[in-house]
Amino acid sequence: MNSGNSGPNSLRAWQRMLSGRRLDLLDPSPLDVELEDIAHGLARVARWNGQTHGDHAFSVAQHSLLVEQIMGLLNPAMPSPHRLYALLHDAPEYVIGDMISPFKAVVGGAYKQVEARLEAAIHRRAGLSAHPDPRLKKAIKKADKIAAYFEATQLAGFEVEEAAKFFGQPNGVSIDQLDLSPLPTLTAQSRFMERLTKVMDEL
Repeated sequence: MNSGNSGPNSLRAWQRMLSGRRLDLLDPSPLDVELEDIAHGLARVARWNGQTHGDHAFSVAQHSLLVEQIMGLLNPAMPSPHRLYALLHDAPEYVIGDMISPFKAVVGGAYKQVEARLEAAIHRRAGLSAHPDPRLKKAIKKADKIAAYFEATQLAGFEVEEAAKFFGQPNGVSIDQLDLSPLPTLTAQSRFMERLTKVMDEL
């Protein structure tokens, strides 16, 4: 007799990680979130669906480091928990990938629900509250859009006017403060993990 998820028509809703963890996508537990899995996954997910210049993809891991850097440039006295939220703002993508914004709009609510559950589990694993408060979320979104503007114009073939239309002007940050050279996968993974560990140690 079959039970649970063992039936022939059952839906597998978990992802097996290289750490050996099985992360339930519908009901993720912080106990099944491994920081090394996050670094590994994000370093292998390409921003802009890989449509960027360079010998390497510009990974979500590198984008996350960029957003945290921009947050620091805009808010030099930013406390470590805020830096950690910024660093982890796209962390669910280590499981569900980087879906470009136009497609997210088509998919709608179901994607957002899965993303929110994963975000909560990841944040709790990192020692944070499930979700940042609205003001911090807004600040992270601002840094995210600035990062997207520079990625779009430097890597993804956007004209300046087009990028400004979609992402706004990058007020308060200039390109000479940033390095957008796409990193090899293992370098991006290592740098993200090192930064994540450092910021968590500062909590």
